[in-house]
Amino acid sequence: MNFFNKQKQNIKSIAFLFTGLAFIACTFDDESDPNRPSLEGVLSEATVNQLNNLVVGVEATMRAGKAGQTTGSGTMARELYLFDADPRNTGDLLGANGAVLDNNSFYSSSPWRSRYLAIKNANILLEAINNTDAITSRQKAGYSGFAKTIIAHELIDVVKSFGKARVDVSDPSNLGAILNENEAFSAVDSILDEAASDLSIAGGSFAFPLAGFDGFDSPSDFLKFNKALKAKVALYSGDMAKCLSALSESFLNLNGDLSIGPKHVFSLGSGDQTNGLYKIIDNNGDQIIVHDSFINDAEAGDLRVNNKTVIRSNPTGQDDLSGSHQTALYVTNVSSIDIIRNEELVLIYAEAKIFSDPSEAENAINIIRASSGLASYNGLPSTSALTKELLRQRRYSLWCENHRMYDLRRYDLSSTLPIDRPGDQVFNQFPVPLTENE
Repeated sequence: MNFFNKQKQNIKSIAFLFTGLAFIACTFDDESDPNRPSLEGVLSEATVNQLNNLVVGVEATMRAGKAGQTTGSGTMARELYLFDADPRNTGDLLGANGAVLDNNSFYSSSPWRSRYLAIKNANILLEAINNTDAITSRQKAGYSGFAKTIIAHELIDVVKSFGKARVDVSDPSNLGAILNENEAFSAVDSILDEAASDLSIAGGSFAFPLAGFDGFDSPSDFLKFNKALKAKVALYSGDMAKCLSALSESFLNLNGDLSIGPKHVFSLGSGDQTNGLYKIIDNNGDQIIVHDSFINDAEAGDLRVNNKTVIRSNPTGQDDLSGSHQTALYVTNVSSIDIIRNEELVLIYAEAKIFSDPSEAENAINIIRASSGLASYNGLPSTSALTKELLRQRRYSLWCENHRMYDLRRYDLSSTLPIDRPGDQVFNQFPVPLTENE
């Protein structure tokens, strides 16, 4: 089954994906097709190898649909254009000529389905560890803490893109209701707490390898990733005290390397996938073109513009849209994509401090500014001025990473976006797919 092109699928019919990643070296017991064993084979007396393959499958499907989700939201937020063969990328997503978003099109169904495919794999892992005697109780807690944290991560992405989420999907024949943003984030927060409890008793090491989680591949270090996600949920929920508390247990380091954090990794290995956000420079087709406003609104000397974009030899255009720059965010087609990094945590910390300690918020903002080649902030110390500056730094630090559409929506600023063509409209969330029968 092709999990990436099949569009009209609802959660009930999502199958699990038991896939191999070229960057994990595994050994297998004798069995037929060890990368895709039957579902029944892992739900009853699964071996450690089978459980670890499920972990691989979870990691693999976390990457599914990321490119489309990122370029879709980035287009709607006027960060970029995706110039390719599909006119919906420059039509529907920009509301061309009064168009409305289609709840049965790839840009709505693929991100939804991709996120729930990863959740499905994680739920299968949770069921499998409860039906096997092959692991100890501590090892079980490690698998559980990993799976629940990933479920929470995927649900955060669903809420950001759709404004709601179906949280309870463990039983495909009895799905829970689709929850609004506040309800969904509350549920995600509880899932993260459950995961944290598991990780705290999982011992000194996992029974499984992880790819892309260098420095976060033990229960205690993975817990820091869990707390980073908890801080993000608290921030999005408006609970700044909880956010700061979670950050204190995360891998936030105000004086550390801003690039540190777990990552999605890719390879050219058989059965693996490449980074769909990488684009060949000056290619005539399939290009991520930078929205002119990202270039024009930047402060002089901001290193992020040069580091993330490149001037094309010749400007390009499509559907009465044009741009002189294209993405240079990823150097090769196997460059990793950050899941969350210290730079984002510093920005979360700054945002959480704006109301309670504006001076400290300004200090955190200046860490980001300094890393970008900019002088210290010299604006007003007011809440509104610091918030505006914070959002500006998020815009440039997190460009083309599926953040800006949600940032504008949560601050009710979507209406401030430029209209590039007469008749275009601004949308700030995807419609829930038709197949979900909301």
